[in-house]
Formats: sequence, structure tokens, C-alpha cells
Amino acid sequence: MANEEDDPIIQEIDVFLARSLLEKLYLFQYPIRPASMTYDDVTHLSAKIKPKQQKVELEMAIDTLNPNYCRSKGEQIALNVDGTCTDETSTYSSKLMDKQTFCSSQAASNVSRYAAAVYKKGELHLTPLHGILQLRPSFTYLDKADAKHREREAANEGGDSSQDEAEDDVKQITVRFSRPETEQARQRRVQSYEFLQKRQAEEHWVHLHYYGLKDSRSEHERQYLFSQGHGLAENTELIKSPSEYLMMLMPPSVEEENDKPVAPSNVLSMAQLRTLPLADQIKILMKNVKVMPFANLMSLLGSGTDSTAVLRCIQQVAMLVQGNWVVKSDVLYPKDTSSPHSGVPAEVLCRGRDFVMWKFTQDRWVVRKEVAAVTKLCPEDVKDFLEHMSVARINKGWEFMLPYDEDFVKKHPDIVQRQHMLWMGIQAKLEKVYNLLKEHLTPKKQEAQSAHPLLVSGEQRVNMAKAKVKQNYGQLEKEFQKQKAEMKSNDTSAKMDVSNIRIKEEPVSDEEPMDTSAYEGMNNGIINGLHAEEDSTDSLNGHLPGGCIDRVAQELKAFVSSTFKKQFVLTLSELKRLFNLHLASLPPGHTLFSGISDKMLQDMVLDTGCKQILVPFPPQTAASPDELKVYALWEAGDTYDQHRQVLLEIFSKNYRVRRNVIHNQLSQECGEDLNKQEVDRVLK
Repeated sequence: MANEEDDPIIQEIDVFLARSLLEKLYLFQYPIRPASMTYDDVTHLSAKIKPKQQKVELEMAIDTLNPNYCRSKGEQIALNVDGTCTDETSTYSSKLMDKQTFCSSQAASNVSRYAAAVYKKGELHLTPLHGILQLRPSFTYLDKADAKHREREAANEGGDSSQDEAEDDVKQITVRFSRPETEQARQRRVQSYEFLQKRQAEEHWVHLHYYGLKDSRSEHERQYLFSQGHGLAENTELIKSPSEYLMMLMPPSVEEENDKPVAPSNVLSMAQLRTLPLADQIKILMKNVKVMPFANLMSLLGSGTDSTAVLRCIQQVAMLVQGNWVVKSDVLYPKDTSSPHSGVPAEVLCRGRDFVMWKFTQDRWVVRKEVAAVTKLCPEDVKDFLEHMSVARINKGWEFMLPYDEDFVKKHPDIVQRQHMLWMGIQAKLEKVYNLLKEHLTPKKQEAQSAHPLLVSGEQRVNMAKAKVKQNYGQLEKEFQKQKAEMKSNDTSAKMDVSNIRIKEEPVSDEEPMDTSAYEGMNNGIINGLHAEEDSTDSLNGHLPGGCIDRVAQELKAFVSSTFKKQFVLTLSELKRLFNLHLASLPPGHTLFSGISDKMLQDMVLDTGCKQILVPFPPQTAASPDELKVYALWEAGDTYDQHRQVLLEIFSKNYRVRRNVIHNQLSQECGEDLNKQEVDRVLK
């Protein structure tokens, strides 16, 4: 009741649906105009449209007498485009750039939710829009200027070589006969960018007549924006039950295939993706990302997704390599396709890529020359395989791009065992096809490995380090006692200063840095997909190579800063979800794929000027620990910094506060009486 009193109804307005301009009304979005081209004095010289493509081209006059217009620049542009001669084909007949062309592009693929509204005498009349077009300046006159320049250069070169014209009269002609076009080649040609551009250019322009704002014809057409009849029969769309009205406001997100915008293959719309079946979602994600940890995949699929169903689907389109999922070769190279570099069929490409994936199950490093020597593929194809799942390191080779996912291996041993059996089968096929030698089958640094991979836990490493410290301490103590006995036996040396004898004492504690140099070779390499590499464990825990720290920190800081400038308050769970979406949009091999831990992400949030707000949530809340961690941008540099800080202090004392309490607290702390709109802006 208190909220209703604070927000009373001021006026009720009748809404009418106008249908006279249905499927005829377009909204044009003009760019910001320069001072020499104002809304009042613009003259539309010509207008034309391609109805099928919904493409419009407008030609507008520029006020050359405006004091803000640079006349010398306009003359120079006209001279570059048309040259010194003036004829009917000239773009600028006045030898001055006195007009500008604007071309349109569709601003939205689905405009059924948009309408133009006119308010008159207490009535609101709505007309649905048929299209929204954004007008941008066209610079085709620059292409014309370049063509003129090339023609002049060709003419000059032709004048210099006029003495050789007699010799050039006789030329040898080579006759070639084109082969019949196959169905596959025809499909590629039809889907090419050049063919689509040619089809669009074939549609003829329809010239339009432009009427000004104050023209009588414009005034007549403007009357169609009002509903012609106010009876109930004309507005049956507005007489709906509450459930039907809600369905009209938020229709199901089902779009026809031809209404979907054409996007590049590496760009995904998460809204469209989540309308597909789970198996198709996973296939599209893996095909675009190529390498992904299971935790990142679950976060991209959204909350509530069954992990068992995801595990069942992911094994159909990906293989497990070092605890991470790598998309299968036959998904990237379907049947009846070929290499864009060498024309090799897809079957051969799949075998070569499987060999690279299998090598990464044996070791974190792969040498490109070795892969090329075994697979006999061209260097471009081998490079594509490696770029899908690894990063090039100078003087070392190609390293697998993601750290070993030890958490997934521990949680799902049955999946790991099943994938190990699949890799054993793939290895047997590769041995027959490539006649692999013994050095290809055994991982590097074999002398430093036992017959079976050793997985040493953190507690075992601590115990080994403590034992070594005790051993070193005992040896040093014996040496000191020996030296002390020798000093007592010699009277002359009894007076010597024993301060130069330094005893290396290494206290035994849990905080002592571990010296595991003796055990470095204990778990090097990876056997059959099981992790045993020391460096990859460091990468998993957030320790990056020295040369990458600054670059990764800069990328991470840029992401955190831009995210909090858009959304001032975020939980750790939401921030991690946005970060995973950001990772999915990055190209393979990006620096942020080197491993970002939760601690690194939280530290970067605090370093960018944000603070953690300790909101006292109720004990019986069902939120996860990451959802209980709330971070907020403390200073954004705007006029509402002080109000925002007061508001965050209020929520640090109680997680639920009434609006009038917030209003009073803001007025007291800031020393000014804020109105309702300002309080709403701070709350938003």
C-alpha cells in the first residue's frame, strides 16, 4: 500500500491501433549532421529504393554558404572526383562538393515489436513499423576519384610507350576451354560473397519523389498515422485477456529461418542458441570454440542444465585431451569436403588431426615438423590443426593451450577410462596407417618416468619437503658440532671469532616453501590423457609464465573495467558467467586462455576500484557461495558517486530496505532533497 501511495496514477490514456500505413511505414535513423547540414534547411535532391532488399539511397544538398563549410576542401574533393573538365557525367557540376549521399542498412531483423506513436487530444495512436533503416554516408565518390587517378597514370604510361605500338599490334592469344561445373562447385559459387553481391546489384532501383515536411501531401499522409475508426471493431487487437496480452508483450522466441540475420560462422547469438536442442547447442559451441573445459561449457549452457545429459552429448562431438574437451575431427571436416589449402579430402584431414590430438594426450608439447613428417600433409593444414588446440612457443614447439583439468579427472573417472579406451583404438588405427615407430609411440623424457604415471598429491609433496628439510638440518648440525670440537682441541683457535660460521637453519613449518627439485622428474608428461606435468599444474592455479603476466593482466583488467562500467553491481557468479561468455567470443590461442583462477579474477576486481559489499543475506538462503559475494563499482566518476556509496552502505547493513527509508537516508547523507526521479536513477 505504501508503494502505491508513492506512485499514484496521474492520467489514463486511450490507445488506438492505426492500420492505414500497415506494412508501409519505415523509420529512418539519420547520423549526427554537421553544422553545415541542419534539419531545417536540408534539401532531398533524390531518393530511390530497392524494395526486396529494403535498401534506400538518399542524396541531400549541403549548405555551401554556411560559415562552417570549408570551401577549399569542397573544391579539392570535387577536383579529385571529376577532374578539370565538367560534363553530364560529373558528380559535382558546380565544381564544389555540394551534396552528400546516404545509404541504408537494416538496424533490426525483427521489427514486429516496434511502432510509431502519435499523441493528440488525450489519445495515443500506434502504427506498427515495417522496417528500421540506418542511414550512413556513402563514400563511392572516393572510388571514382581513385579510378580517375589510375586512368591518368595509365594515359601517361601509354604516351611514353607510343613508339612500341607497332610491335604490340600482333599478340599471341591463348584459348582455354572451361570444364563442366560440378554440383559441389556450383553450390560454393552460389554461396560466395561475390555471387550474393551480384544478385543484389541486379535488382533495379525504384526512384521516389520526396515531399518536404510542410508540403500539403506530407500533411495528408501524416493523417494516416491516426486511427480512422474508434469503434471496437477497429481495435480488436487491444481487447485481450491478461494472459493473451502478456503473450503479445513477450512472445515465444521462435523465429523463422529466413528472418534470422546472416552472421559469420564464428559469431553466436546466445538467445538463438538456447532455443536449440541440447545436443545441437553443444555441437555449435564446440565447433566454434574447439577446446573447452567442462566447467566453462556448463556455464555457457545456463543454469539448470543436467550435467549427466551434457556428458552424454559432449562425448558424441568431442574427445578428452588433458582433462579438456577437444572437438572431433569429423565435426570440423565433414564427409565430402576438402582442405581449402591443398584440396586433400576430409578423411585424410581427420586422420592427421587425430594424430595431433593423440600426441597431445602423450605430452604437452608437439613439434610441427614431426607432425608434417608423419602425416605427409602440407604445412598450412598442419598449422591449422595445431592452432585449433595449442599455442606456439619460440624455440620450444606448440604447447596445449589449456591447463590440465585435474578436477574433472577426479570427479569423472568413468568418463576418463572410457575416453582412454577410445584413444587406445585410435592409436591402433594410426599405427597401421602411418607405420608409427617406437619413438612416436613413447612420450618424451621417458627416462624420467616410471612404467606408470605417478600422481603425487599436495600432502605428499609437503611431507617430502619436510623430510628433506630435516635431513639438511641434521647434516648441518653435525658439521657444526665437528667444527666446534676442532676449535676446542686447538688453544690458538679458541679465541677466534666464530661469528663467521653461518648455520643454515631451515625451520619445519607448513609455511616453508617446498623444495621439490629432487622430485621434478617424478611426474613429467601425460600418459593416455592422465596429467603428470608440473608446469600445467602451476598454470591451473593461476601462475603464468613471466612474459605473459603483464599482457594477461591488461586483458583481464580491460574486461573487468568495461563490465563494471556497464553493470555497477555484480555477484561473483554473474561475473564468472560473463567472463566465460567473453572467452567464448575470443579467437583460439588468446592470452586469456592461459588460465584465470577465481582468486585472480577477484583480485583484479578489487584493483580496478571496486569493493566487496558484505550484504547480510538470511541464513536460510539457497544461494551458492559465489552468488553471496557481491562486488560494486565504488567510483564511476559521475555525479552520483556519493549517492551510490551511501546506497551500498545501506545494503551492507540489510539486504532488504524500503524505498522511503532509502530516500530519507540519501537526503540526510548527501545534504540535499532528492526528487523521485533522481532516487530512481540511483536505484537503477
